Amino acid sequence: MTPTRPPRNVNLQGLSAAEAQARLQRDGPNLLPGSTPRSLLAIVIGVLIEPMFLMLLVAGSIYLALGDRAEAMFLLSAVFLVIGITLAQERKTQRALESLRDLSAPRALVLRDGEEIRIPGREVVVGDLLVLHEGDRVAADAVLRDGQLDANESLLTGEAVPVAKLPGEKTGALFASTLVTRGVGVAEVIASGASTAVGKIGEALAATREPDSGLQKASRGLILNLSLAGLAIAAVYVLLNWLWDDHGLLESFLSGIALTMAILPEEIPVILTVFLALGAWRISQRKVLTRRVPAVEALGAISVLAVDKTGTLTQNRMQIAELDVEGASFRDAGASDLPESFHELVEFAMLATPLDPFDPMEKAIQAFGLRWLQGTEHVHAEWSPEFEYALSPQILAMTRVFRADAPDQHLLATKGAPEAVIDLCHLDSDNARAILDRVEAMAKRGLRVLGVARGRWKGDTPPRNQHDFSYQFLGLLGFIDPPRADAAAAIAECRGAGIRILMLTGDHPATARAIARQVGLSERPEVITGTEIEALDDAALSDRLRHVDLCARLQPIQKLRLVELLRKNGDVVAMTGDGVNDAPALKAADVGIAMGERGTDVAREAAALVLLDDSFASIVAAIRQGRRIYDNITKATRFVFAVHVPIIALALVPTLLHWPALLMPVHIVLLELLIDPACSIVFEAEPEAADTMTRPPRKLDDSPFALRHIGPAILQGMGFAVLILVGFGAMLHIGMLATQARTGVFIALVTGLFLLILANRQPSTALLARQRPGNRWLPRMFFGMVGVLVLAIAVPFLSRIMQLSVPTAATLGFVLAMLGLTVAWLESMRWIGRIASRRKGPATVMEIR
Repeated sequence: MTPTRPPRNVNLQGLSAAEAQARLQRDGPNLLPGSTPRSLLAIVIGVLIEPMFLMLLVAGSIYLALGDRAEAMFLLSAVFLVIGITLAQERKTQRALESLRDLSAPRALVLRDGEEIRIPGREVVVGDLLVLHEGDRVAADAVLRDGQLDANESLLTGEAVPVAKLPGEKTGALFASTLVTRGVGVAEVIASGASTAVGKIGEALAATREPDSGLQKASRGLILNLSLAGLAIAAVYVLLNWLWDDHGLLESFLSGIALTMAILPEEIPVILTVFLALGAWRISQRKVLTRRVPAVEALGAISVLAVDKTGTLTQNRMQIAELDVEGASFRDAGASDLPESFHELVEFAMLATPLDPFDPMEKAIQAFGLRWLQGTEHVHAEWSPEFEYALSPQILAMTRVFRADAPDQHLLATKGAPEAVIDLCHLDSDNARAILDRVEAMAKRGLRVLGVARGRWKGDTPPRNQHDFSYQFLGLLGFIDPPRADAAAAIAECRGAGIRILMLTGDHPATARAIARQVGLSERPEVITGTEIEALDDAALSDRLRHVDLCARLQPIQKLRLVELLRKNGDVVAMTGDGVNDAPALKAADVGIAMGERGTDVAREAAALVLLDDSFASIVAAIRQGRRIYDNITKATRFVFAVHVPIIALALVPTLLHWPALLMPVHIVLLELLIDPACSIVFEAEPEAADTMTRPPRKLDDSPFALRHIGPAILQGMGFAVLILVGFGAMLHIGMLATQARTGVFIALVTGLFLLILANRQPSTALLARQRPGNRWLPRMFFGMVGVLVLAIAVPFLSRIMQLSVPTAATLGFVLAMLGLTVAWLESMRWIGRIASRRKGPATVMEIR
């Protein structure tokens, strides 16, 4: 590993808060040109070119041609009403997505009034001092003033090789949206927003389009097939109606439009768009940001959750709890002073650590050293290293090289994994074994252990490798990172939901085992290490993973291999990560989850979800929400198919049986005004089921459009349709006027629509049993339907164009009979479903493993 020069520690104040605010007002926010929300006109045009609304316009025109102005006015006014509903849905979805975009906007670490603060990237102004670390995305064009960085500028140049940056106008130019791949530094912003190099390229670079989800793609094929089938059936129906019943061509065409409108499931795209967008917004309320909305689909299918230990299962508040020098130990808890024999260990641990570190363990080293050694000769705040050797996959240790007082003399300070430091010190096997035994004992107590060494070197040109130095082993540092208080309960909830937890950590195996035991992650003591993984082929590793829940001493590339192997074996994998090197594994996982507090920008951009609080419990909350969202999409889809079947039957069958027409476009429009809110509001707001987190994950390729979901719904609708048609025929048979019979059918149909909502809302609950509380839209929907019925019958204008009349006692008797039989039919469907599910038997957690 080639040595590098570290950044100088300089005291930079940065802008004052007042000056920064003034510049923000003057220059505007630091935002790239991007896509703007759809305009009102674009939304209206989008509505008007939908097949359903084109048919409404055609039907309205035909009514005008037939001289039925009232019907024409109703249909054409319905277009404006539907446009209004669509606008409301679009704005609601847009607000949810805008909230997500605000949360996902890059953040920047800046110096203001001499303090480091993290602000939204849009608030960065010219003159700000950016504090940059490895993995950060540069927020604006800037010049490096202190430190040394490598930046990936492939976004601008197409070259993937990082470019070295040194302080200075020519050597330190940094560009917005490029990535810091190595080093630490401070840079001064010289341009923001559209004035940056990226901003000048044009809007195409900043504009992004959210890819369609798998469900949205699958629904398109279904809707296309149903639309083509509907048009074919309607065309045949128009010809039969014209030729068979000797109706006029326009009247026959009007009946065909009514049938086509009945067949088209235009609610499906609304369900998917609204449910996924609002679902992502709801998940963000649980401290989980959805960067890609399609990831919401996969949440409910997760079968393996591969998590990093530090900061996810633990608090990420590292502190030194124990020191070990040649077998003598010091425990920080309750101590009043630090014995002299431990001073050298702490001194060189501090020298091996930057003064202003980013890593939590390095912060703990500096805090511990300053607390115990402040004011002694062992603190060297004024020392600056000449060179340093970074941690690498080959050597899990870092060395900082300081110039000593004597000419050509240098002092070496090293820290890292105990095995690596022991190797650098070239200890004999007995001494090495003794140290490793103490490491094992400390790790079993849940401590994360680092080794520390010192050395001397004489020369001017440092060697390329740390192994070329001579070191003296000083001792061990034991760090503790307490488990999060909510981790154990969240893990237990995952296990109950059939989700396997796999710990992926770079820590010592004993540390991983101790934390796993504390949080209840696994009772299996076996741990597989990165070295063991490297030695196994895919088949052997797959077999080993079936018996292991803990993976320790991992390298990032091994995480990628594990994720790919788990997916190859049929698991749906979610993985957490925070570093630049975690990005490939995050991208390869079905659901990549980046850390929001400690994660790098690159990890966040590769991930589908970002934990805003880095808590494992938030992941579980997101999975719970993902399952609820998918359940509700399935319920709404079942309802759509169940309700369309009787509408199709009532539009088609009367003509075939030479009965008076039952449903015309005006009736179907009114029904659609009820069906759309039922789908996009009532079912979307449905609370989670009681068994949401006590059943195994669904299969990733499962779909709400699968026959096992829509088959029972179609049967519900067919039974309901038969009962209504029989009732209509019976009313006509006893000599009831067509308007009275149509009124009875319409009342039964609208009321039955609400029964179908109840039947698909809680398929396992008796229809007239006490409904599960929590959905405030359900009673509103009921009263809305009652209001629609009252208006359609009581308002002369509406009753005339719909050919309805005030129901008689006989009509109401038939309505009650039809509804009673409908309840019995839906209940019988529920019983049959329960019997079938019992015979199949519940899936178990072991089945999904």
